[in-house]
Parts: sequence; structure tokens; C-alpha cells
Amino acid sequence: MKRTHFSIYTWALAAGLLFSLAACKKGYLDVNQTNPNLTENPPINGLLAGVTYQSAVNVFSTGNITSYYVQQLASPNAGSGSDVYDDVDRSSNWRYIYLNVTDIRQMKKLALERNAYEHLGVANILEAFNMSMLTDLFGDAPYRQAWSEGENLKPGYDSAHAIYDSCLSLIEQGVAALNIADPQIALDPSNDLIHGGNKAAWIKTAYALKARLLNRMSKQASYDPAAILAALGNAYAGNGDDAQVTRFESLSLWNGVAKNNASGTLDGWLSANFVNALDGTTFGVFDPRLPLITDTTRFGDYRGTVNGVGRVGSGTDNSACALSPKGYYSRGGAPLLMLTYAEMKFIEAEASFSTDKARSYQAYLDGIAANMDKVGVAPGDKQAYLTNPVVAVGVAAFTKDLIFKEKYVATFLQPETWTDARRFDYKYKDFSLPVNAQLTTFVRRVGYPTSETSRNGENVPAVGSLADRLWWDR
Repeated sequence: MKRTHFSIYTWALAAGLLFSLAACKKGYLDVNQTNPNLTENPPINGLLAGVTYQSAVNVFSTGNITSYYVQQLASPNAGSGSDVYDDVDRSSNWRYIYLNVTDIRQMKKLALERNAYEHLGVANILEAFNMSMLTDLFGDAPYRQAWSEGENLKPGYDSAHAIYDSCLSLIEQGVAALNIADPQIALDPSNDLIHGGNKAAWIKTAYALKARLLNRMSKQASYDPAAILAALGNAYAGNGDDAQVTRFESLSLWNGVAKNNASGTLDGWLSANFVNALDGTTFGVFDPRLPLITDTTRFGDYRGTVNGVGRVGSGTDNSACALSPKGYYSRGGAPLLMLTYAEMKFIEAEASFSTDKARSYQAYLDGIAANMDKVGVAPGDKQAYLTNPVVAVGVAAFTKDLIFKEKYVATFLQPETWTDARRFDYKYKDFSLPVNAQLTTFVRRVGYPTSETSRNGENVPAVGSLADRLWWDR
């Protein structure tokens, strides 16, 4: 079989995941019943189905790491690695992202050959989406040499900053390609699992991603609120614009977690920090989104699990809250959210805070309302929350802390929540280190996977500690 569309490096990554990737792409997600990288002439719309689906799955797998770091989830087992900042091997997450970008690049190659400009635009946007997610975990990573032709099992590393700049460039290229008229092959609505072939929706998502990445620079001298607000002006106008996947081969992924927990395979437990933030303990106001995420315990109330401590009770006696099989994020068919209108409103609130506080305050309220509408809060409950004096503090008393507090809830289970926690230096009210944490301060990065250190060790950058800050976090 020819190896014309991907390097020996990504071939080696694929070897360990061939069967699991094939399993993810059966049925309407199928690409010749196997990984499209391993076919001579993969159909371009088959690749479209694969890369849109896998990009959302990568959000799930990444969120299933970061949600423990931000104490939205907690392990029912004492001293669990993700809870206590152990250097857990993240090889699977690394491989899935790289292999998806390999598929994306193959789709890009076919798009260029066939003047399929819409596919080219989507490919560029999704490459930026996936690579920005990877560098937000690991920092520096193979990029320019990762897909080079030839026998290169040991590609050099690019700086995370350089990859970030490439992601911004890819977004611009993606928008430009989508704006080219008369593509010879149009996006197939049935195979575009994110936007159903809607070119205008993809352009909005490109600008939403741009706003997210520009906002990541809040600690840097290059932070440019005007550029962020300009990007937001071309991004989402409502919840209906959100980038999400709702079609699955079987269970939606967080529903699978909830179902497993309900059947005795313990998973998806809520952190005491998150429950306390929503049940009135921390802030003195009950958040009506909590019953739409989890169920009450056998005690008739809401109780979380302290990160690092593990479960109280047997684990199956309903002594603590977990993702509900009926909850918005974890019910049957629950969407995998990638970029949302609510997130954009909180980005707007942050970017406009210093220059137009009234606009910032309104965007903050709009972000709460958008997320409540998304998850199905009753209008009366939404209004009661939005007018509670803890929330509706007025422009004069409004602070950035409130933006981060509410965005923390609205981006539940999203990897970007960990980006925000680091930008905010974990200054959430009553937020403390996990019990028996292996670091003396909060976690700032993940370690490089053993799949890299064992094969490409001479190129892997040294990591002193998981408390080391990535470049944008300094």
C-alpha cells in the first residue's frame, strides 16, 4: 500500500489505533470500512464525515481529562491520577488528534485536486481546531515535520507559539476558501456532522475559533480586544449557530459515561467544588442548571465528591451526584459541544470589560441566558436567577471574576474551561488543591505521552513539572 498521504510518523501512530478508529467510523460514518488514511482513493465526503465526527470526539476525550483539573468532575476512587495531578499517560489523546489531522490533510489534498473549495475551507478550520486543542494540553509538538514525506519516525518539535500562529493563519485560509465561488464538489449535508453542509455556518465557526484563540492571549502584551470583538462580529448570533455533533453510531459519548455509571461502572461523578458552586453553598444562589445536569442523592439533596478523596458510601447507593442519563449534557443523543454562542458572549464580556463596561455586563448576562436556554432552564427560573442580586450586581459592581465564574458553568465539560482556569490563575471562589495533590500548586500542563518519549525521545522537550506554565500562561 502506498504511503503518499501521510508520513511514517503518523503511520506509526495509526498502528496502535487502527481497530478503534475503524470502529468509530462505521455506518454512515464509514469510509470504506476502515481508516481513510489506509485507502488509496478515499471519498472526499467520507473523509468529511470522519473528520467532523472525530473532531467532536476529540473534544470529549480532552474534556474527560480537563474536567477533573477544573474540578467539574471528580473520581470516585481515592487518589485517582487525574484528580491529584499525577503524570497520567495521554498517548491515546495525542494519537487521536494527530490521526484526525492526518485525515484532515488528506481531505485537503483531495480538495485541492478537485477544486472542492468548501472542503478545503472546512479542512483548514478543523486542523486549526484540533492542533490548538493539542498544544493547549502539551505545548510544543511536531507539526511541520509530522506530515512530511519520507521515513521520519522522529519529527522535530515546533514551538506551541508557532503552531498557534499557524492555526490563526489556517482560519483565515479556511474563510478565504469557503468564499470561493462555484466549487466543483459541494459539502454533502449528510456527511458534514457539524453544520450539515452550511457554508455560512462554517464561516461563523471560523471566526468563533479565532475569537477563542485571540482571547487566549489575555496575559500577553499582544492581547488585542479590538481584534477579538471584530472576530465576534462575524461569529455566532445565537444558540442555533453552535458547532456541535448530535449524530452518533450508538450512544452519545457523555450519555455512555452516565449509562455506565448507572449500571455500576463508576464514572462521571461531579466534583464537590462544582456542586457547591451551583447549589447555593459557595455563592448563596441556587443555579437552575444543576437539576438539568445531575439528580439528587438518596438524601434528597445535591452532594459532590471531593477531588482526591474518592467516594463516600458504596459507590452504587446514590450517596453523591453524577452525570444523569436524563441530563442535558449526558442524556440520549446529547450533543457534543465544540464552540458555542454562550462562550462567545463571555469572550465579548471579557474583551470589552476595560473599554465598555456596560457592554461587558450585558454580554455577561446574555451568556448566562444563552446557556440556560441551551440546556432547557424554564423561563421563570432563568429570570429569577438573572435578577438575583448575586448575579445582577449592576455595571458599577461588575467584575471580571463574575465573567469567569459564570463561564465556568456555561462551558461545563469543555476543554476550554481549563484554558480559562489557567488564565484566571484558578481564582474561583473557594477553589482549592485536590486532597493529596502531587503538586504544591495547580496543574498547568500535561506531560508528553509515553508513545512519544519512547520513540522520539531525543526531540521531546523536557518537562520539569506539570506546574510548568505554557507560553500563553506566563
